[in-house]
Amino acid sequence: MNVQTMTAERPLLWPDHALSGLDKLVTGLLLAAVAVMVGVVSAQVALRYGFNRSIDWADEIGRLAFVWSIFLAIPLGVRQGAHIGIDVVADKLPAVWRGVLKRAGAALCALMMVAIAWAALGVAREQWDELMATVDWSVGWFIVPVGIGALLSALHLLRIVIVGPPAAHVGVAE
Repeated sequence: MNVQTMTAERPLLWPDHALSGLDKLVTGLLLAAVAVMVGVVSAQVALRYGFNRSIDWADEIGRLAFVWSIFLAIPLGVRQGAHIGIDVVADKLPAVWRGVLKRAGAALCALMMVAIAWAALGVAREQWDELMATVDWSVGWFIVPVGIGALLSALHLLRIVIVGPPAAHVGVAE
């Protein structure tokens, strides 16, 4: 759901602005992670097959950028309601009950995302002193995006609980 759609339904509130700002920040980080991943992996392939050379840290940095891009993209999908769902039961319910079911599901998922974020924080702290094999960075950097993605997903799910699910988009892949 974008800002224009929200203003047609109700006025923007400060939590909407804050969540929108976080989404923009995460989108920037996501684009940077994808750019690093594509750049490093492409350079590694070109060097390996074109010049019989290799970058020692390319695999590790490429994998790290991949992990960041995946877990930063998840909350952006949650925001739009773009993740796969099974609506066999929900589609048979009246619209009011369908909304109640979606809000209850979002509340349950938000609790799960908070639990995942908490667990990710614990794992990152436990692994923080362990360094990656080729660069002097903590292995915990592989876990940090899990916590960020889970926490931002929880915020989007809480918004769904309060405001309701985003409108279905016509022409989505169904």
